[in-house]
Amino acid sequence: MADAPDRYTQGMATRRSVLGRRYVDAAVASTDPFTEDFQKLITESAWGSVWSRDTISKRERSMLTIALLAALGHHDEVAMHVRATRNTGASMDDIKEALLHVAIYAGVPAANHAFKITKAAYAEMDKDKTG
Repeated sequence: MADAPDRYTQGMATRRSVLGRRYVDAAVASTDPFTEDFQKLITESAWGSVWSRDTISKRERSMLTIALLAALGHHDEVAMHVRATRNTGASMDDIKEALLHVAIYAGVPAANHAFKITKAAYAEMDKDKTG
């Protein structure tokens, strides 16, 4: 496994490739002494250690992440990761399948809300394309 500086560098590259340069640059720009350690932690661990692995594709990671976030009720994060599907290759049908699993394994209310969030995120993405 790479050492911490390499995990940070790899994590930032992966984070930007998945979430988009604009989103990540805004998160980095808003970092302050209070959030600095947290930003470093998520960049190294989530993005540098997990999302950077090549065992499964970014598309599959996207589907897993959205399902887990939906099951846990992390609605803002669901929307963010749905928007990230532009960069990961997960399709609307992929997300639908993941959310059907959420309905069965985590509950219909969690999936129902995630479907609403996903529809709104895709509508926003379509509007951005045409606007």
